[in-house]
Amino acid sequence: MADHLLQAIPPLAVYLVVALMILIESLGIPLPGEIMLVSAALLGAQHKLGVAPEWIAAAGSAGAITGDSIGYAVGRRFGGRLFGWLGHRFPRHFGPGQVAFAERVFIRHGVWAVFFGRFVAVLRIFAGPLAGSLRMPYRKFLMANACGGIAWAAGITYLIWFLGAAAERWLSWVSWVGLGAALAVGLVISVLLRRKARRLAGPADRLAEGAREPSRSARES
Repeated sequence: MADHLLQAIPPLAVYLVVALMILIESLGIPLPGEIMLVSAALLGAQHKLGVAPEWIAAAGSAGAITGDSIGYAVGRRFGGRLFGWLGHRFPRHFGPGQVAFAERVFIRHGVWAVFFGRFVAVLRIFAGPLAGSLRMPYRKFLMANACGGIAWAAGITYLIWFLGAAAERWLSWVSWVGLGAALAVGLVISVLLRRKARRLAGPADRLAEGAREPSRSARES
């Protein structure tokens, strides 16, 4: 679905969609922001979108930082009521177990939870709202949020981009190797069949020769 959407829109809109999806996910709404980022990087590496990796990374970083900052403000304003409402609407993502786990991580690790939480699916949607709800100082949150968002977006973009480009080159190389292998296999099979036909033809020739010998003897007598 993400692939079809990205291929149906112009390059500038690709950046906006990536940023928007990640922004909404960072607000605490479980949308596939990371999948959108990966799809954009992979399709870009395959030259199907006309986009540049640095702009995909920039769009992903902007969406992550902005979304987490808005989520922080919302979490600071509404606190526990927000998670109660989210738990009712999205029980698979904001159930009591998930919220309790995220709270323990944030209380124990502080800003490091914000930074590394960007790389963990469960913590990614909790980072902003939960940091605000727990009254984490915004300056510390913003620094960890910005560093984590940039590292996450740029890291995924360039990793997928280079892997996609390498895979495309590898597949191109494999296609030529496969063609050569197919020709070689065909040649070997052809040679083996010819040899088999010759071996089978040998006894038949000898039988035919034996059948002709009595007739020659009869004519000579």
